[in-house]
Amino acid sequence: MFKNNYENTYFLTSTAIVKKQRNSDISEVAFVGYSNSGKSTAINILTNKKKLARISKTPGRTQLINYFAVSKKKYLVDMPGYGYAKAAKLLKLEWEKTIIKYFKIRASLKGLVLFMDIRNPMKKLDENIIHFALRFRIPLLILLTKSDKITLEKRRQKLQIVSEKLSKFSLTSCDINLFSAVHKTGVYELREKLDSWYNE
Repeated sequence: MFKNNYENTYFLTSTAIVKKQRNSDISEVAFVGYSNSGKSTAINILTNKKKLARISKTPGRTQLINYFAVSKKKYLVDMPGYGYAKAAKLLKLEWEKTIIKYFKIRASLKGLVLFMDIRNPMKKLDENIIHFALRFRIPLLILLTKSDKITLEKRRQKLQIVSEKLSKFSLTSCDINLFSAVHKTGVYELREKLDSWYNE
């Protein structure tokens, strides 16, 4: 399997508008999750670039769709974080509609990485995203982030909880991995999954 050099990744563009992909040679993988679930941090760890994706202590900063080019025709897509409590209700609805529209019309989408804070996984909007992935037949990887913040026993318990909740979905394939930016847990597995999707 071809190995992509993620350290060559660069910022491409930001947009609030979802359009149909005209170039059939493009491959995209989307990162999605609650605000402050660790998407931007994961992009920086994945690419070994501290400031490629903007990180803020204030959740909800990613309000646009941010495109990063792994190579000329392979993109990472950082979707707007959802569920930020202090965001205006109409703005939250717009974010969610943007995500749904992207899933629906982007034929170039090869896979979806769903980020969940391991301390509170499988919240309502996470489950909604899983429903959409199933509806639009998008391959899914779940990353349980911030795994360094709880004990080994708690990690096992959370993995079991997520696995049990996933069993009610008719998913043909869905991997669940622990992820820690501090210990770089799960980075290798994330790269392997991205490589497999980009090479399809």
